[in-house]
Amino acid sequence: MNKDKYFLFLCVAIASEITATTMLALSKGMSVLLPAFTALAAYGFSYYFLSLSLKKIPLGLAYALWAGLGIVATSLINRFLFQVSLSGGAIVGLLMIIAGVLVINLLAKSDRGNDTVEEN
Repeated sequence: MNKDKYFLFLCVAIASEITATTMLALSKGMSVLLPAFTALAAYGFSYYFLSLSLKKIPLGLAYALWAGLGIVATSLINRFLFQVSLSGGAIVGLLMIIAGVLVINLLAKSDRGNDTVEEN
C-alpha cells in the first residue's frame, strides 16, 4: 500500500488534534456545549487517524509530528486568535520543537519500517 496514504492519515490526525485543542479553549472549561462536543469528537478523530497512520509510519516519527506540529500550531492559534503574546522563551522553545521534528524527519538514519505493524 502506498505510504502517502498513511501520511495523509497522519495529517488528518494532526488537523483534528489542533481543532480539538482550539475547541477545548473555546469551551471555557467544557461549559459551552458546542465547542465541548466538537473537542471530544475531534480528539476521537485524531486518535483514530493517528492509529491508522501507525500501520506504516513508525511510532516515534508519527508521534513527533503529531505532538510537535500540534504544539506549534496551537501556540500560533493562541497568539493570533486569542491575542496571547509569546515570550522570547516560548518562541525559542517552538523553534526547538520545529528543529527536532526536522531532525527526526530529515536526518534520522534509522530504518523507518522496523516498528510498524503490517497490514493484513
